[in-house]
Amino acid sequence: MPQELAKARIHILEGRGAGESVEVLFNPAEYSHEVSNTFQASAPPGLNNPILQFVNGNSDTLTMDLYFDTYTDGGRKDVSKRTKQLVDLVRIDGETHAPPRVEFHWGVFHFKAVIEKLSQKFTMFLSDGTPVRATVNVAFKQFKPLAEQLSDPRRNSADKTKRRVLTADETIWLLSHREYDSVGEWRQIARANHIDDPRAIRPGTPLVVPPLEDKKRGRR
Repeated sequence: MPQELAKARIHILEGRGAGESVEVLFNPAEYSHEVSNTFQASAPPGLNNPILQFVNGNSDTLTMDLYFDTYTDGGRKDVSKRTKQLVDLVRIDGETHAPPRVEFHWGVFHFKAVIEKLSQKFTMFLSDGTPVRATVNVAFKQFKPLAEQLSDPRRNSADKTKRRVLTADETIWLLSHREYDSVGEWRQIARANHIDDPRAIRPGTPLVVPPLEDKKRGRR
């Protein structure tokens, strides 16, 4: 017996319609899921290329086209009354004073988000101008509450003193970036090795790389 095709739905998580769902008429033919980060470029002296330092992660985005048709099966009614269910999810909710959080469901795929933007394109009309077919482009932006983000595993800091030998193609700034993920922590290494002029370090020089906790204790 053929398995029933799962229908895509948009669940409303908060606000006036919390607990309700908007069921799309046709499942999307495809969707795009984008993941990105923000990096800051630093340009230490003596390097050909800047060093990229991680700043923060960005919210994932999910985009898709949803199709609505009341001409073929829907009594040739105004299709904008069906698409209005989605448009309302972009409007400010009177209870939360912000657009509602939603969750896109399609089978095993779940995506908690807010609808960042929505664009309607009406492509078929009755003789009196009533729209009966539309394509709605929807862009979801991932939404994670602060408590949920704080519960995620955090990146561990360096916890042991290390010793590194500076190679011919390295600088103290590049070493700082590799060990601490931050060019700006080079002073940690300079202080630990009593270096006054970081540009005068010769290749082959052994360097102590202290743990980041040392820096925190020094500020107390």
